[in-house]
Amino acid sequence: MLRGFEKGQRPALLISECQRGVIDPELSGFPGLAEQVGRRDILVRIARLATAFRQAGLPVLHLHVAHRPGYVDLPRTSVIIARSTKENRMIAGSDEVLSVPEVAPQGQDIVHARTFSLVGFHGTDLDTLLRHMGVHTLVPVGVSTNVAISGLALCGSDLGYQVVVPEDCIAGATAQSHDFIVTNLLPLYSTLSDSDSVIAALND
Repeated sequence: MLRGFEKGQRPALLISECQRGVIDPELSGFPGLAEQVGRRDILVRIARLATAFRQAGLPVLHLHVAHRPGYVDLPRTSVIIARSTKENRMIAGSDEVLSVPEVAPQGQDIVHARTFSLVGFHGTDLDTLLRHMGVHTLVPVGVSTNVAISGLALCGSDLGYQVVVPEDCIAGATAQSHDFIVTNLLPLYSTLSDSDSVIAALND
């Protein structure tokens, strides 16, 4: 049995930043990341996972970035944030913040948008929301391996969740950064798996 999927454990799928302004080659401010998403073909597997979670009656959350106009609450503390403000990107209401169609929200999915921070837990009610839904195990997918996914996994583990990362459903800015983090960092605070194994665990 996959750790975190034992009887009585409730997992949730967290689809991280699968937004047009992040991974759509036509709109992305991160062309290397968009290229890796396509090369690794993660969207097909994420969509399949999302379907399996929905069919099992389990939560599917889309963790989005959607900045306020003028970036009034955005701390200029990273290169990523500085790039967004300089290029006036990822503003709430713009096409850039929409989900890419391959993994668009459906049915009872929850879209959880944050206006600042690189990690979904920081300065948001994500932890409270998950606990109210009785979630014990997090399954983060999407992008990026080197920032949001590793951050979600580390913070989730610190908060007491089991974290299971299907490696074939995530992508990094480069193949090298992805491989380094998957090999050296994610195993320290999460269970590495794949989409087929997660779906099998849902069906056990």
